[in-house]
Amino acid sequence: MSITLNTTMSSIMTNKRRVGALKSLGVVTVGDALTYYPFRVADPVPLRALREARIGERMAFSASVRGMRVVPMNVRRGYRLEAVVDDGDFAVSRHIAGAAARLVFFSYKKQYVDWLSMRLRSGAIVVIAGEPSEFNGQLQFTHPEIMTVAPGSGPADGEYSGVVQMSALKYDADTVEAGLRRISRPRPVYHASSRISSEHIHESIVQCIELLAGTGQDLPGDAATEAPQTMKPMEDGGISGAGTAPADAESRSGNAVAVGLARAIPDVLPESVRESNHLLHRAEAFLAIHDPLNTADFKRAIGTMRYEEAFVSQTALLQSRSNVRKDAALPCAGVALRDRFIESLPFPLTGGQREIIDDIGVDMAREYPMQRLLQGEVGSGKTVVAVAAMLQAAGSGHQAVLVAPTQVLAEQHHATISAMLCAIDGVETGDDPSRDALSPNDPADLIKAAESAADDGDAKGRTAVKHPVKHSGARSGKQDGAAHAQSDANTRHVPVILLTGGMKLAARRRALALAASGDPCIIVATHAAFSKTFQAPNLALVVIDEQHRFGVEQRESLRTKNDVVPHLLVMTATPIPRTAAMTWFGDLDISWLTELPGGRKPIRTFVVPENDGRMMGSMFAHIRGRIDAGERAYVVCPRIDADDESDGDDDTSGALQIGVYDDSDAYRRESAAAAANTAASAPSQEDGDGAPSRPPLHSVAEIERRLSSLPQFRGVRFATLTGRDDDATKQQVMADFADGATPVLVATTVIEVGVDVPQASCIVIFDADRYGLSQLHQLRGRVGRGGTDSWAFLISRAEDGGPAQQRLQVIQGTLDGAQIAQADLEFRGAGDVLGDAQSGGKSGLKLLRVVKDVKIIADARERAGRLLADDPDLSGEVELAGAVLDFTRGNETFLTSS
Repeated sequence: MSITLNTTMSSIMTNKRRVGALKSLGVVTVGDALTYYPFRVADPVPLRALREARIGERMAFSASVRGMRVVPMNVRRGYRLEAVVDDGDFAVSRHIAGAAARLVFFSYKKQYVDWLSMRLRSGAIVVIAGEPSEFNGQLQFTHPEIMTVAPGSGPADGEYSGVVQMSALKYDADTVEAGLRRISRPRPVYHASSRISSEHIHESIVQCIELLAGTGQDLPGDAATEAPQTMKPMEDGGISGAGTAPADAESRSGNAVAVGLARAIPDVLPESVRESNHLLHRAEAFLAIHDPLNTADFKRAIGTMRYEEAFVSQTALLQSRSNVRKDAALPCAGVALRDRFIESLPFPLTGGQREIIDDIGVDMAREYPMQRLLQGEVGSGKTVVAVAAMLQAAGSGHQAVLVAPTQVLAEQHHATISAMLCAIDGVETGDDPSRDALSPNDPADLIKAAESAADDGDAKGRTAVKHPVKHSGARSGKQDGAAHAQSDANTRHVPVILLTGGMKLAARRRALALAASGDPCIIVATHAAFSKTFQAPNLALVVIDEQHRFGVEQRESLRTKNDVVPHLLVMTATPIPRTAAMTWFGDLDISWLTELPGGRKPIRTFVVPENDGRMMGSMFAHIRGRIDAGERAYVVCPRIDADDESDGDDDTSGALQIGVYDDSDAYRRESAAAAANTAASAPSQEDGDGAPSRPPLHSVAEIERRLSSLPQFRGVRFATLTGRDDDATKQQVMADFADGATPVLVATTVIEVGVDVPQASCIVIFDADRYGLSQLHQLRGRVGRGGTDSWAFLISRAEDGGPAQQRLQVIQGTLDGAQIAQADLEFRGAGDVLGDAQSGGKSGLKLLRVVKDVKIIADARERAGRLLADDPDLSGEVELAGAVLDFTRGNETFLTSS
């Protein structure tokens, strides 16, 4: 049977149970097995004579078998094999008198016992590694690892050529010295599961290496019956080779396994790159990782594969970046409408906003699609930049779509953009009676309002809104100067269309019809934009807000709807360090908005222990004072109600130790009842895995009820907002909160992105120790948007000095998103910060880490860039081209940063 990296494990292993266990770990093929890397390597096993044994400490030695017997276990229905060994010769080499010990094995399988009996027959020379214990006053090793040594003379010391066959038995080593070196070597340790141990994972991977190298053999039949002569049957029915790898060669290049493996596994990295970085051949690296000679060998091999991941991923990103320029896009050179919009703003743009708007303008005027990531701090003004870009598209006679992750945010964007566009011609929202009656779900009314707001003498502009100019030049992007001027005039009043999944059917159909007409417009949409019913034939720009909330398949559906690829602007307020962005968004041009608009004041952040009643009382008294001053307050909880099973806890009643702030007997009774209820329903201190249990998360329903009963909030109306609320309820709740009818909003993290209420000055986040730093930073950014003093209170039940408390101290100590992002990367890893699709296990990157491997990534990117400059199609590097193609096909989410 020919074995390749694509061979399935089920075709070379007869034990279906082990095949299933490996599959649960993601190991389906031989290639998967080789890239299932150990997370560490165990220390080498020390050589000790039996008289030097230390109970409980692993050791290795050589010995001869004095005698062996198999005892049936009638009660337990199995067999016990006992062998007595003597280390006389080995002890003499260590200048110690020899001693005897007993080896004990238990098994239900007669075949396994017979196989062991043949290996441990009287007079056999064996090398043993195990943990010594004492039983009935005698030194004993239970289920030690054994290797048989060929009797008589063998190859010269230090050489190894696989297993040695004497008579009908294959031996594991040809000399005692070779066996000792082999058995005492460091062992890789893998992430295992309850279904398969690290040792069995190691045996399976070594078997794959042998089969690839041609020195092992697969078992088409039953392992238990065919293995004794050639392979070692495992206790669980698996198999492994008798001579799993070369034992004692100073270099692997001369032995049979390394040579055979190099033929089966060609190198991916270019030879010049490998030599300049002193890296191993790919086959050597796999062998040194899964069967290392020493820890230095292991570390060098891991470094080789880590660099390979960096080089392949960066080559894929750079290729993707260059391939985008081969696509055709609609040039958008009309900037008159955009410039009028900027002039109409009631506030000056920051220097960063002006620079990025200019960069986007240059990108969109080209005939190939823009690919730009806009990263900005919370409240840095990304929306204004996005509106300017969309007006450049509409002012050039085309369409633009802004996709928001939630309906609340989409509706807010719709209202904000509509108000901004009204101000272009000096028409304030509400000046026109027709505008006051507008339904946010009725884009047709918006078009009528836009027409009515036009100057009476501008009949041409009004006509153009109804019947925009359609000519081949506009569709192909070949407009002349006259066409630009006409397009700008035609789109003086750009309709803003809202499209959400919660709209009524009639309004949704009108919105879809307007988009499908191809008329210049701005479309604000939720996930509804990714549906097959959404068509925008004149789409020139796609803006993705909070890009990590969307998958690559969704975004690609917008890019592939038309023959012409739209420009792409993705925005995120999730702080990402520059090095991380260069890695994960390497195919995009990156812009950073770091300057906050004028008038913003820093948010003061406090970590409040929930069991500190005095501090909790002071906090709520402070919030009441801000409410009386006409401001608003958010209260954020991780759960909706007691029936919400998102955290797996059924009880959300409490331990909310707000404390007794006055002589209210009712509050005392409620607090005592809540504490008793929590204590009665609390789980044990340890769950089934021995990990301490966490207290139940607080819910919106519970906190709203508890807070509304406090004397500090007497006479204050509360509102709640969760993802379960229908669209009409969400709109009404946000309207009441904004105008002060309900100045306290208790909500889930649905308010995390985009919600903008300038009067909000306080935010309280319960169970803050259970959030990531980036999410806490996002939530904190909901306040302080109106130029007033603002506060964030992080309610925590974290233990003193624990990791959760350390994370909260980072948030308390800085408002710098870059510092917070760096800390979040270090605490949680890149995957959690950038989105699940970027995590190592899901992106194809198993060894590369953004925080620790910045220099490796930078070096790989530089060398990959030089290689692609000389050979864009990688025609001279066939193996690298194949690896890049495999990586791209399996990791689109990585390449497009979903």
